[in-house]
Amino acid sequence: MALHPCAASRMIIAADPVSKGPVTDYGASMVHWMRRRRARYRAGPTGEMERPSPSYVVDMLPPAAHLGNPANDIPAKHLHSSLNKVKHPVNVVRWTPEGRRLLTGSSSGEFTLWNGMGFNFETIMQAHDVAIRAATYSHGDDWLLSADQAGIVKYWQPNFNNVKVLQAHNDAIRDLAFAPTDSKFVTASDDSTLKIFDFAGGVEESTLSGHNWDVKSVDWHPTKGLLVSGSKDHLVKLWDPRTGRCLTTLRGHKNTIAKTLFEPARGQLLATCARDQTARVFDLRMMRDICLLRGHEKDISTLAWHPVHVSLLTTGGLDGSMFHYLLDEPNPPPEIAPSIAPYDSPDPSLAPAASIYPAHKVPYAHDFAIWSLDWHPLGHILASGSNDRIT
Repeated sequence: MALHPCAASRMIIAADPVSKGPVTDYGASMVHWMRRRRARYRAGPTGEMERPSPSYVVDMLPPAAHLGNPANDIPAKHLHSSLNKVKHPVNVVRWTPEGRRLLTGSSSGEFTLWNGMGFNFETIMQAHDVAIRAATYSHGDDWLLSADQAGIVKYWQPNFNNVKVLQAHNDAIRDLAFAPTDSKFVTASDDSTLKIFDFAGGVEESTLSGHNWDVKSVDWHPTKGLLVSGSKDHLVKLWDPRTGRCLTTLRGHKNTIAKTLFEPARGQLLATCARDQTARVFDLRMMRDICLLRGHEKDISTLAWHPVHVSLLTTGGLDGSMFHYLLDEPNPPPEIAPSIAPYDSPDPSLAPAASIYPAHKVPYAHDFAIWSLDWHPLGHILASGSNDRIT
């Protein structure tokens, strides 16, 4: 009997004699995949399915081993909940670039490091004086930037040595992102502006004005000179970072934009979510929305793309729910007829966006709003930070 697809991608889970808790050790899975990785031919032998026995656990493979089956990597199993001794809402969760640790930033200004395999506490430090609102690692994995409620940006080395403090805005910074070359970074603030800084000098290069209210999210395209921002004015804007000019405005949401993210693997899609209970996926080649993600009963607070599978998108809601969507599977309820994707219509420019419903729901992932989601670099674990003070 084969394992359920949702269980087939889970890595080895064993009892740790020290921590007495679950441990996810992906070492054997990666080695097993590297040994059997070879040219695959159509209709060729694919080997046995995983069997429900501990002795077959080494046959589980990482997400990169089955690119054509994203449903295998929907995180259906809850692994662990981590809490600090002094509990504060968790605003940011970020895996370290090598995936060995999980970094969380709280509303008390503290960084907490958790072990990425045993999920046990490692260290805690007072990084900011006020609430941490955003954090991101550079593409070269050499630097960490964090931003707080007071508009301060701090530079950190991988060993968490603070090397620079920068007063970037006078109001709270809600998001920040590195350029593909790591030579610049952009910040989004409640003062309704975006600012581009030279990373090496910490000098402001330009201010992007155009939003009429607080800017809640920003992202830099993984390969191009293109920025996206989302604001409390319900608008999503695309910017040219060289000239500071707004290239276009994407409309469709009816409330505050909570998150805007480019798809990291190919860079052809843009995902946005808002306080109108929906998320949208835009195709940058068509400059229009192609998918409307439905199913949430409350507002959506954050989202995250899977690092390996282009079609797997996860959203987190203000009610603590977590939904996983497969963009190529509509999954409509029985009483609703499936919609036609714009790509399949005679005139894609005029066709309405296809409605996509969750492939998997976790209605009570947290007790309160989910503020941040981040996938492990290998794509086998999803971390979430919430207003219920739990990671």
